Amino acid sequence: MSLQEPPTTHRLVVNQSDKHYSDYDIYDDFGLDEPYHHRPEAFLVPIIFGIIFVVGIIGNVTLVIMFTRNKSLRSVPNTYIISLALGDLLVLLFTVPFVSFIYVLDSWPFGTVICKFSEFVREVSVGVTVFTLTALSADRYMAIVSPLPKSGSRVTVWTAFSIWVLAVLLATPVAVFSNVDVFPKYPPYLNETFMVCSPYPISMGYLFPKVNVITKLLVYYALPLSAIATFYLLMSRHLIKSAHSMPGKGIQKQMQTRRKVAKVVLCFVFIFAICFLPIHIFLVWFYFNPDSLNDYNTFWHVFRIVGFCLSFINSCINPLALYFVSGTFRLYYNEYLFCCCIHENQLSGRVVSQRIEGSRGNHTNPRASITLMVTPLVRQPSNSTIATILPRGNSSEVLLMKSNKHAMLDARDFRSLGGRDSIS
Repeated sequence: MSLQEPPTTHRLVVNQSDKHYSDYDIYDDFGLDEPYHHRPEAFLVPIIFGIIFVVGIIGNVTLVIMFTRNKSLRSVPNTYIISLALGDLLVLLFTVPFVSFIYVLDSWPFGTVICKFSEFVREVSVGVTVFTLTALSADRYMAIVSPLPKSGSRVTVWTAFSIWVLAVLLATPVAVFSNVDVFPKYPPYLNETFMVCSPYPISMGYLFPKVNVITKLLVYYALPLSAIATFYLLMSRHLIKSAHSMPGKGIQKQMQTRRKVAKVVLCFVFIFAICFLPIHIFLVWFYFNPDSLNDYNTFWHVFRIVGFCLSFINSCINPLALYFVSGTFRLYYNEYLFCCCIHENQLSGRVVSQRIEGSRGNHTNPRASITLMVTPLVRQPSNSTIATILPRGNSSEVLLMKSNKHAMLDARDFRSLGGRDSIS
């Protein structure tokens, strides 16, 4: 996902009023006037984009498969995470294959239709990502402030759908105005031209790019991140106030789980902010600095390429972040992606049925137990596992019985993978 960088992959124009491509050679002092196929980025950028494509497709497709095949993962935060994955897949499939050639070829070879479509998809993906992260942060705030479980799956689906509709509407002007502009090559007597795909066509005038840059900075970056920061500040304030007054041990454990989920969401937000900050900085500098054409040097050239790549790296990094920060998703990734065998002491199972033995409200029976039928996550020709929770004092034990083997586990290790907070 990348907001369109300014058209500086070719020679920059001498006209300071519109800052579009032309044949004015200003790269001599920076060593940037060499042919495209001799520049380092002509080799490095395609390799980076190849890694982005492979890692992003594998990670996000696996995430979608996990969600569709396991009902226990269909929680409120996970629904938003799948929406993020779909937005990433959109840009990986329909934008990355085309823009990866920007630093290899000296002219846009795909025509006007692909230009408009790739820019449109890129814009939709950015909108889906940042608005979904905002919705996730709001959901985590409500979950922390109101710890009682709430049924909101239908509301969540409608919210995710509305985010996609909003992203499409906001991206429509990009599809309309994006165009392929033709410029003469340097030196002029060669009578050769090159084509550039740009969302800021010359025909729209010099104010059009400036308005777009500021609008996208506010709508797709500054305002959503400000809202997210507000949610997390309020969340922190609530947690500090209620740290010593949380009623009931069960509520405390539920709050602990939801805090873990909030940390996962905060990790996504941090990744997004880092990935898109450089490209926004460069866009503002280039279009609002009157001397940017003269000041463009090796530093800004490298900075621009790094920002360009980072904005697309965001499309492949979320599944990696989930794997490292979420134990639940790590188990599923091990099953679906790495085909690892999960040991019983990791309790890699999902609850299939539940049978309560004894009176639910009987506090005088020390042997009252809950028997759970657990199916192993790894698909093996093995029988189901019986786990019996036995109360003991203020805590509980889980007796795991399979193949004549017994293992005593702490009850906090036995966690259903479903529910509102299953990404913990």
